[in-house]
Amino acid sequence: MPVLNRIAAFQDDMIAWRRDFHRHPELAFEEVRTSGIVAEKLREFGVDEVVTGIAGTGVVGVIRGNAPGKAIGLRADMDALPILEKSGVEYASTIPGKMHACGHDGHTTMLLGAAKYLAETRNFAGTVHVIFQPAEEMGGGAEVMVKEGLFERFPMERVFAIHNWPGIPAGEMHWRAGPVMAAVADIEITITGKGAHGAMPHMGNDPVVIAAQIVTALQSVVARNVEPVEAGVVTIGKIEGGNAFNVIPETVSLRGTARWFRPEVGDVLEKKVVEIASGIATAFGASAEVRFFRMYPATINDAEATELAARAAATVVGEANTKELPKPTMGGEDFAFMLNAKSGSYLMLGGGRGASDAGLHHPKYDFNDEILPVGASFFATLAEQLLSAAGQGRDDGR
Repeated sequence: MPVLNRIAAFQDDMIAWRRDFHRHPELAFEEVRTSGIVAEKLREFGVDEVVTGIAGTGVVGVIRGNAPGKAIGLRADMDALPILEKSGVEYASTIPGKMHACGHDGHTTMLLGAAKYLAETRNFAGTVHVIFQPAEEMGGGAEVMVKEGLFERFPMERVFAIHNWPGIPAGEMHWRAGPVMAAVADIEITITGKGAHGAMPHMGNDPVVIAAQIVTALQSVVARNVEPVEAGVVTIGKIEGGNAFNVIPETVSLRGTARWFRPEVGDVLEKKVVEIASGIATAFGASAEVRFFRMYPATINDAEATELAARAAATVVGEANTKELPKPTMGGEDFAFMLNAKSGSYLMLGGGRGASDAGLHHPKYDFNDEILPVGASFFATLAEQLLSAAGQGRDDGR
């Protein structure tokens, strides 16, 4: 895979950094060790300013080029997931129940590699802000960084990020203008009925039966309330209630997720989930407490910024390996908060090695270290192209 020669030269260093992060995963807003290493390395690389403590464990490095000019931001996430690792690799997590199962250790490493290169070469006019964000998986760390003044403290024209994608062949980069990932809501429904002996159901009001009716009815939310050409998802992934096979419990809880792209669709999903769950419970003589928590907005790529990012990707991996993502994914991504506040783009970097690869958030997931210099080269090339001295006066940023 064609990468910048200087970055290729320290690929072994990046692999060591990534595997060290992988052995020591930290959950949302707990990335104390990770962010400490990030800050230490940025200072070691000669980054002009290293600011810590943003959103608790967030880090921002400021790298100034060889002449004045515009500024851009490059972002990576640092947090792990509450998953027990089963990959069997020699650098597996040393902390039971915590694992880098989404490749954020790789994202952090790629941005560190780019920062090292950019701090050494300074072959750009302007400023690059390298943003190491906590709590992407849970907690909305991007939102917290924005609320704490990220873009006021570090003014920039655009902001960019990438995500490794095992389902895409290693070395390919996929882009998409417009929606690329969905908005996310967390659904919680608690049904309260009346407990009884399982042999005497007439003495109670069975919340298990009511829960079953609600789950079935929720399948109509998208099918019969959302215009067919729109996208929406309502999924119940957890049902919990009761402690014995012969006892009708007092309560049953449902937990699920909703996904959409257009805000109007999200409004419909929320309204119907609340109405259906509450209405069915009332009809059965019970009650339902329904919570619809909007977590992340949809991730929307700016068309112009995406064109610029795709050009940088093609420079690194070649035109043939730079492809338009044919459709968005219903997965969620809190980089959406940054894109809501600033023009930018979010691309996918292929890391797939074959059909046997475990997917993201799987206990056997294993990040492909071969793509580390590809991602680092993309970030560095993007910075050099957008902040080239020749292009500073052009409105399109090229």
